[in-house]
Amino acid sequence: MSVPAYIGLGGNLGDPQAQMAQALRLLDASDRVRVEAVSPLYRTPPWGKTDQPDFLNSCARLRTDLDAEALLALCLMVENRLHRQRAERWGPRTIDIDLLVFGSSRIDTPGLAVPHPRLTERAFVLRPLADLDGDMPVLGRTVREWLADVDAGGIRLHRPGGDWWRGTGDP
Repeated sequence: MSVPAYIGLGGNLGDPQAQMAQALRLLDASDRVRVEAVSPLYRTPPWGKTDQPDFLNSCARLRTDLDAEALLALCLMVENRLHRQRAERWGPRTIDIDLLVFGSSRIDTPGLAVPHPRLTERAFVLRPLADLDGDMPVLGRTVREWLADVDAGGIRLHRPGGDWWRGTGDP
């Protein structure tokens, strides 16, 4: 049985657009995951640790027959393949992939929390997620309703459309 899942992608070091595009192509190349839709790409101010460059952020809707833990493991494997360094919480990074929503599941284990625990506080996630499915319910409200309650100042459209990640070459 396949499940819709939503991921958030971001980065602010090197060429984050290329890193996120490659991450999406790697996920889509898996025989257990299909990338169904990708939001436009946004330039966003840093969150949490603010003395760093702006980020590029996007969200994607996947369809998968993996369970949530296996999908998270695949996302972490993709981050590792793209040389993600975990040096500092909320610090600069080449690539970050977060599992935001997994069907209608609510998961709270030591290794995974779904919906993502800070999803409803982060405009840099809610803005692109609203482009994909603004009416999706998350914790009793729609994504669009959560977005209306956060400060989205400083978020700018960087690349319109959802095809920015498609490219040539092998994943």
